[in-house]
Amino acid sequence: MMSTDFWRNKTVLITGHTGFKGTWLSLWLSSLGAKVVGFALRPRVTTSLFDLVRLPELMIDIDGDVRDLPAVERTMAQHAPDIVIHLAAQPLVLESYRDPVETFGTNVMGTVNVLEAVRRSGSPRVVLVITSDKCYEPSIDEAAPHREDDPMGGPDPYSSSKGCAELVTSAYRRSFFAAGTPALASARAGNIIGGGNFSPDRLIPDLMAALSAGRTVAIRSPAAVRPWQFVTDPLAGYMTLVRRLWDDPDRFAGGWNIGPLDEPLVTVAQVCDRVCSLWGKGAAWKAVPDSEMHERGVLRLDVHKAARELPFRPRLSTDQALSATVDWYKTWIAGGDMRIFTLLQIESLGALDA
Repeated sequence: MMSTDFWRNKTVLITGHTGFKGTWLSLWLSSLGAKVVGFALRPRVTTSLFDLVRLPELMIDIDGDVRDLPAVERTMAQHAPDIVIHLAAQPLVLESYRDPVETFGTNVMGTVNVLEAVRRSGSPRVVLVITSDKCYEPSIDEAAPHREDDPMGGPDPYSSSKGCAELVTSAYRRSFFAAGTPALASARAGNIIGGGNFSPDRLIPDLMAALSAGRTVAIRSPAAVRPWQFVTDPLAGYMTLVRRLWDDPDRFAGGWNIGPLDEPLVTVAQVCDRVCSLWGKGAAWKAVPDSEMHERGVLRLDVHKAARELPFRPRLSTDQALSATVDWYKTWIAGGDMRIFTLLQIESLGALDA
């Protein structure tokens, strides 16, 4: 098991640090002694994990837009990060239908701008681009898990934009970073759950908002299947991949699926049933007609490459992930100190060998 001392005193630039995953990652890396620099727009939600854990007290917090190349370049030049983790994105499928221009601008050109700023600065040793399990073009056999070399794409603007971000990353790696300086990889994970996600049009935030208000939850696609995972698991996977890239860029540059390994298929309906059971107090949900906006019925990742080569295996089962998530929201509703509680969950659930 490798020491977490790897992160101590390293400067890590995280784009999208004000978002759900970005806040968890920034808090975790700060606790390990990293010098964290965040570059992102302010949270769009009224209540945000970023504010609840008082993240700006722990790091350098920069209000910036990845669509603004000069601003990204200034940040890269000023802070000369050792590691860049690019998380900034428009992350919602339904929002991508409402505003495809912003979605493509942020997810595609934002990725171009971050990698171009890296290219011009020459300072980072490792760059990790985070995309999504939705980056893959749907296959004829919908139930087949996607492997890392499957075609990129998708029928909706969000999925397409994430496929494009993967193609951009591949082009920069082969055109400008082929020598392994910096080491550039991408990671694809999906349906990450955990405390502090308040974005609309997502299953767990919608469930928590309705249940905390005593309402029956309306669910669009109860039969849909997704690879559910608690937030500390994919983040530990990302951090493990960064550590491997640092030591062996030639071997670990490329695309990686990060997700549950050999977990039973779990539908949205099963997730809702379990969350309502954990919540108690007469919690219930109901199915409603699906929208005309396309979302995939089954989405699975083949994660054996990561399990074999990094090696990385998630710790938590779907049931454990749901239980930890409900615990977080109940603690928040009870008025708990969410920085302390989130750090406690990181310490107890986020085993890290990187």
